Amino acid sequence: MSGAAELRIAGLVPLSTVDWPGRLTATVFCQGCPWRCTYCHNTAILDPTVPGQVPFSQVEELLGRRRGLLDGVVFSGGEATAQHALIPAAARVREVGFAVGLHTGGAHPARLRALLGVDRAGRRVGPALVDWVGMDVKASPAGYAELVGSDAAAAKVEESLGILRDSGAAHELRMTVTPALAGQVPEVLDLVGRQGGTSLVLQRARADGASPDFAAALDGEEDWPERFAAIAERAAERGERCGVTVAVRP
Repeated sequence: MSGAAELRIAGLVPLSTVDWPGRLTATVFCQGCPWRCTYCHNTAILDPTVPGQVPFSQVEELLGRRRGLLDGVVFSGGEATAQHALIPAAARVREVGFAVGLHTGGAHPARLRALLGVDRAGRRVGPALVDWVGMDVKASPAGYAELVGSDAAAAKVEESLGILRDSGAAHELRMTVTPALAGQVPEVLDLVGRQGGTSLVLQRARADGASPDFAAALDGEEDWPERFAAIAERAAERGERCGVTVAVRP
């Protein structure tokens, strides 16, 4: 238990209908992220040195009250896999009878592998602690460094995509499209297809919760909803050619 208690939690949403498609969940927002995406909607919880605001015991208390009402718990962020304590926390949630979902950008492939219970060859070497993964594919391989501020990011993302493919875990791949990233959508589709992905959800970037600079720039793009719709239409056509089904999240 002490391991789970070390998880630094920035916030807890007792009931969410949107963080795991088709499931009712509690959502745990983990403190800290190694990346600095320009469009991030959770900028207040990126600093990994900030202490947690919610003790893990509060998550357990919530689950004790919501047995039979919630399907599971989603660990989000920030970047949840940045903390080793995520592993015992996920194990504890499963121990008390709830499914576990994970939101990740793929920044820590070794920890993702541990959570899915597989080795580098995709062989089962331990119990899977995560039932579903929602992974953000943020940019083309060439565009990652500029977007997230890390030269190593693209390689880690490709490795994480391979882990998901080889593990057989249920998952969703999605991309948040900004005006600056619009031209990278075809390369993202190619990346997903190359790594064995069969679908990609496109999400239109919004100003809510983003930095003031990004929000101001996006607010100045008055035709952005219409442009995004056209981008999604072209993406669906390209997806057909590379074996990836494209969906759009409103």
